[in-house]
Amino acid sequence: MIEASPNPPLALQGLLPDELAATCSIELADARRIVSLAHRRGELPTRAPATIRRAALDAARARCHVPTLEVVERRPSAVDPFVKYAFRLHDGAIIESVRIPLEKAGRYAVCVSSQAGCALACAFCATGRMGLTRNLEAWEIVEQVRLVRRDLEAEHPGARVHGIVFQGMGEPLANADRVLRAIRVLSEPSAQAIDRRNITVCTAGLPTGIRRLAEEAPGVRLGVSLGSVRPGARRALMPIDSAHPLAEVLAAAGEHARTTGYAPMWAYTLLLGQNDTDEDAGHLATLARDFARTHGVPPRISLIPFNSIGDDALQRSDRMEAFRNVLFAAGVGSIVRYSGGGDVGAACGQLARTDLPRRGAASPRGARVTVDPGISPR
Repeated sequence: MIEASPNPPLALQGLLPDELAATCSIELADARRIVSLAHRRGELPTRAPATIRRAALDAARARCHVPTLEVVERRPSAVDPFVKYAFRLHDGAIIESVRIPLEKAGRYAVCVSSQAGCALACAFCATGRMGLTRNLEAWEIVEQVRLVRRDLEAEHPGARVHGIVFQGMGEPLANADRVLRAIRVLSEPSAQAIDRRNITVCTAGLPTGIRRLAEEAPGVRLGVSLGSVRPGARRALMPIDSAHPLAEVLAAAGEHARTTGYAPMWAYTLLLGQNDTDEDAGHLATLARDFARTHGVPPRISLIPFNSIGDDALQRSDRMEAFRNVLFAAGVGSIVRYSGGGDVGAACGQLARTDLPRRGAASPRGARVTVDPGISPR
């Protein structure tokens, strides 16, 4: 009989098979099967199946557990196939995730949160107005994907989670240790088995984190939120520019591109009267050409229509096509991102639940859409 460890139990969703094997002194093959059970079932069986040694399962149960998040809300959009989820953490904080349909039928991505709240205060992002509560643990990030996957498979048998975007609540690279661990688990064949090429980490601009991403997870793609490419205007929209000017951020993004061979995605939210003039477009085109010339990889520019976050301080620009035309005339391509789920607060920049109680229980689709270009269409 194995005695329970006096140490706090380890969340299995945050462990790799080799770590579980070393922690519990069990065979790697058993560790892989135990990790797989945790991710597929959300629990460990009380009796060992024929494929796992009883001693190995007992050792894992004594040292580990399979915690979960409370699903307090599931809100499918009435206008497109996006679904937003609200999860309550063990301390009562609320985070949100989004299930995103990809262009190929039966494939979905999950937009995950990496923090409860955010400290960066980007003007066009509702999460930034919340302030930061805390970083998420790696298992809490992974568990978002597991729960969305479970719901997806129940609703659409045969459908699968194809990709992950770290573009929910929080700045992923401000929680780099746990985000990198979550990426390792998410891409582990025994766990969620997501191809790293279909994982994108989007940042407001933390150069050290960008370099770590290139070094420790070179198969993962990078997205950078620009806000504006004019220094004064960017600083007004994204206060992080005071600490990390855009030139510094893009230098790190260039290193990422040279290391990985992947073009960075530049996300640019068009705001009426803030960053949507022909001059703004010209500056962006020049910056894109300079980046390609310097680093050998042209950025992929993703233009995002602004989604309302509850006040009239910022408004959606009506110059999207005019802005794209200036880019095109300068030889720079762009795409307009479809940001779905706006009717349920699931669109880009809208994740920030303050209307759900922090504790206690809470209370037709069809068209296919293209989504974030950081996810490979394979």
